[in-house]
Amino acid sequence: MPVWNLVLSGYPGSGKTVLARRLVTDHSDFIRLSVDDIRLMYFGSTEPSQDEEFVYNCLASLRDLALRNGYSSILDCTAPTNTTREFLLNTKVENAIRLLVQMVVDKKELERRNKATGIAGAVDAWDRSWQPPATNMPVMKFRNDDKNSFETSYYLLTELLRSKVNPYRRRFLGNIFPRI
Repeated sequence: MPVWNLVLSGYPGSGKTVLARRLVTDHSDFIRLSVDDIRLMYFGSTEPSQDEEFVYNCLASLRDLALRNGYSSILDCTAPTNTTREFLLNTKVENAIRLLVQMVVDKKELERRNKATGIAGAVDAWDRSWQPPATNMPVMKFRNDDKNSFETSYYLLTELLRSKVNPYRRRFLGNIFPRI
């Protein structure tokens, strides 16, 4: 099996952590690395720290260590900009397959989830910094409006992760990476 460098990108409440934890539970060769966990460990809060460069360098170092040791990595973070996504996708580990998994959720559903967890207004806040993924990035849009859309997207993602088909062939992209 190849090693994967998955970067989960999406708004708060879009299901990144749920997806990451499910992948780790279902695949013993995957590990979850969370930017929030690193912030909490070093700075005592999940809010952006006074030294985000340090936080992201720690995340990248842990990712590369995992990949070099044969573990696929799942980077659980918001990654709203293409600069951040590029940094997280690029690794010095050869043969790691990189993939940006963009969480896609209806805005009204996102607002409902955020309000229920006490972070109302997060969607509007992230709208100001959110960028669509750059066209040169390998992207899978992971639909998570409800349980059915999550399960359908999860099935497609796990099929890709087990596949021996090159995910970057144009013929394969249309089936697995639907543009939403």
